[in-house]
Amino acid sequence: MLSFLACVKQTSSDKKVFNCNIDQALTSLDPAFARNQYAEWCDNLIYNGLTQLTDSLEVKPCIAKKWEISADSKTYIFHLRKDVYFQDDLNFSQGKGRKVVATDFVYSFSRLIDPLTASSGAWIFNNKVTGKNSFVAIDDSTFEIKLNKPFPPLLKLLTAQYCSVLPHEVVSFYGKDFRSHPVGTGPFSFKYWKEEEIMVLLKNQHYFEFEKGKRLPFLDAVKFSFIRDKQTAFLEFLKKKLDFFSNIDGSYRDDILTKTGHVQEKYKGKFVLASGPDLDTEYMGILVDSTKDIVKDSPLKIKKIRQAINYSIDRTKIVKYLQNSMGIPGTAGFIPEGMPGFNAAAVKGYDFNPEKAQKLLAESGYPHGRGMAPITLYTSTTYRDLIEYIQGELEIQGIHTILAVNPAASLREQISKSTINFFRGSWVADYPDGENYLSLFYSHNKVPFGPNYTGFNNRKFDELFERSYYLASDSMRYSLNREMDNIIMEEAPVVVLFYAKLVNLRQNNIHDMTINPLNILNLKRVKKQ
Repeated sequence: MLSFLACVKQTSSDKKVFNCNIDQALTSLDPAFARNQYAEWCDNLIYNGLTQLTDSLEVKPCIAKKWEISADSKTYIFHLRKDVYFQDDLNFSQGKGRKVVATDFVYSFSRLIDPLTASSGAWIFNNKVTGKNSFVAIDDSTFEIKLNKPFPPLLKLLTAQYCSVLPHEVVSFYGKDFRSHPVGTGPFSFKYWKEEEIMVLLKNQHYFEFEKGKRLPFLDAVKFSFIRDKQTAFLEFLKKKLDFFSNIDGSYRDDILTKTGHVQEKYKGKFVLASGPDLDTEYMGILVDSTKDIVKDSPLKIKKIRQAINYSIDRTKIVKYLQNSMGIPGTAGFIPEGMPGFNAAAVKGYDFNPEKAQKLLAESGYPHGRGMAPITLYTSTTYRDLIEYIQGELEIQGIHTILAVNPAASLREQISKSTINFFRGSWVADYPDGENYLSLFYSHNKVPFGPNYTGFNNRKFDELFERSYYLASDSMRYSLNREMDNIIMEEAPVVVLFYAKLVNLRQNNIHDMTINPLNILNLKRVKKQ
């Protein structure tokens, strides 16, 4: 091991090594368990799938060079590249990675939905296919997926790391230990992992993608450290021991950023700050399922009360003073800015309007909130400051709230069991399509079988949601999405607070590193001087 680490140190001095940190537990490099962002980061470097995303979240070919979709939108035929090879492994003939063929995708997707795998990504194909027979290898370079019903976001869904292609002989040999012996087709191949300390990926010398005649990637290696404390990691970044730093934590955001979102004077010129939309909607959810006793006995069952709450909150102040402008006021619906099809002019959300709030309270029978019972507002410790601010805003309008602070795991359980009716929540996109956000309000997705945590049930919304699956045109689906989002805003089962912004830092000698609304770590084209 000492010899290996010495080699890494020597390599770092004469090779282009990208240094990055992971501040949470990384439990697996098996893409079937890519359940958090850091696992997705690593898997995106090691593996590939049929399709991939541009920085603007458009689908483009990857291992599939082209595809056709049947007239009924239920059959997808993918034509595979013939120059994609798995990374070398001793389980291949002579230790050399073999060519990827269509049966590899049959195996990988069948494994994903197999209950014995117990993948956290089985939902990818839930209710979309009938089983393993839905995946067909027509020949070595032609792969087919048969759906039960149309699902227009499928090509985007297939960009998820869960849908990476795997070699069956390697997975079978390692079994559960494949988590720490990953073999894919990606730009970097696995070299070494001492858990909670260090992980090294090396350039895949046989990677299939090129840019301007040069084989990608341009970096020689990627080295991950595992510093749990983000402040300590930031100090390492300032010492230039890390090339990249992601997600500025609230505890020291003020040290780095001004309230207007600019780098503090003391850090100007020392590194590059990149920011952009994040597919993350921060909101407060309101349970509106009238069959629940806690709804029947709550003033929140009244739509005008819910609307009054929406008008009582100054989202611009929240973003500026609590987020250092690293957010976008949530005044244009539940689907966040950065999502393809987002149109702030077409979806009417809520701005700060105390006069309207008072008018709605009076129309509800509670002028200035008089006579209305206090409402309990649930949050986790991490977001206490935000919810206390909102509590103060509501108090000014006469809407009295009681703050309940619970551990995050306990709060999630209460939300999923519909035992609380006013809670702080967030929704981060699983895939870049508005359907992923609107599915939270489809009546057939009620908990515990789906993510409809508010118990929302609206016949018109459901009709539009179901109709959208049968529209092949993105522009037509986007139009329906906005119509659905406007229904959500009118009925107000949520209070959209803000759309998050990504904030990534990189050293001045790191070039061609881009940012995207899913915060995918893409190092294929990155150069280090």
